[in-house]
Amino acid sequence: MNDLIIQNIQELILPQPIDKPLKGHELDKLKVIENGTVVIKDGKIFYSGPHSDDYEAKEMIDATGKVVSPALIDAHTHLIFGGSREHEMSLKRQGKSYLEILEAGGGILSTVKATREISEDELFKKAEHDLLTMVQHGVLTIESKSGYGLDKDNELKQLRVSHRLADKCDLDMKHPFLVFHTVPKEAKSNEAFSEDMINLLPEVKKYADFADIFSETDVFSIEESKRYMEKAKEAGFKVKIHADEIDPLGGLELAIDENAISANHLVASSEEGKARLKNSDTVAVLLPATTFYLDKNDYADARVMLNNGGAIAIATDYNPGSSVINNLQLAMAIAALKLKLSPNEVWNAVTVNAAKAIDSDAGTINEGDKANLVIWDLLNHEYILYHFGINHAQKVIKEGKVIVDNEFNID
Repeated sequence: MNDLIIQNIQELILPQPIDKPLKGHELDKLKVIENGTVVIKDGKIFYSGPHSDDYEAKEMIDATGKVVSPALIDAHTHLIFGGSREHEMSLKRQGKSYLEILEAGGGILSTVKATREISEDELFKKAEHDLLTMVQHGVLTIESKSGYGLDKDNELKQLRVSHRLADKCDLDMKHPFLVFHTVPKEAKSNEAFSEDMINLLPEVKKYADFADIFSETDVFSIEESKRYMEKAKEAGFKVKIHADEIDPLGGLELAIDENAISANHLVASSEEGKARLKNSDTVAVLLPATTFYLDKNDYADARVMLNNGGAIAIATDYNPGSSVINNLQLAMAIAALKLKLSPNEVWNAVTVNAAKAIDSDAGTINEGDKANLVIWDLLNHEYILYHFGINHAQKVIKEGKVIVDNEFNID
């Protein structure tokens, strides 16, 4: 006997399993079945496809007028941090620059201070609240970076919290080591800090899935980033990079040269870098909610990347300073509006391509896959991008069990 049947599905979204990320025009191809059925047994998909009355189950959900998709994947977050920085919004409205805010005690170093001061249990409790908000909005696979400790003890604290969250919530989480996020105040020099953190790589390996670095003007140069990425690969890490967010330094080209699993931000990437994506499996993880939150006019040029045959994914970049958004649905809508992506491209960018950006096998609900899916209160799969700013996830199902039920009735 099967455990659960979801029947009468208005639209069933079935991204296809892929060995490599979808590139260029491939991203606009999405299998959408009208009047679909999903059958779940022992936490896995037993059948997903056109309507069928051939199955029986202990439980049935009538999804008339609903959309069903794989659970979403947020492929770039800074989930675990102490404190908050809402006071900086007034400074930004006054036209204060990032450096001026930093000099006034704000910016990333204020988050580093708060993260160092908070206990591990308090940090866990705070991050758990934010993580569960993501789950309530349909996300069951998350990348959770370190990067607000900037020393051995506090980076390991963040990574331990990330693993505790994955264990307690039983979620697929990836844990990049992003100690190269900025240079702490107490560092004698960039070079001394870099050497100390590179020496930490072997110890971090048991906690971290990837090595990540923020390559930007006045942070870490292309040369420093290249050295770190090569040392990380020698230590057995797959590598990632925050690249070309503000200035076109060549971070995307470096990511491609180093076979990075992903390059992130890419707002200012060069035409050469965008053209080279075609011959690379590096996924360009674009973060339009960050550009929106910072009130910038220039967004990453997703259309050129796709026209050049590149692979892209969409993520929130949830963090305390530049994208305080842990609702991937909102980032999806901004991607459609500002990156000019089609509905099919957006859905693939937060499922199968997002999975490739973090080396996860999530993102599909075909036979044999984990039954991680969402029942959406949507007229069709395009509607989530049209009616934005609210939570359309009606039920979130993890390995065949409903763990979030947002359906309610007022008598």
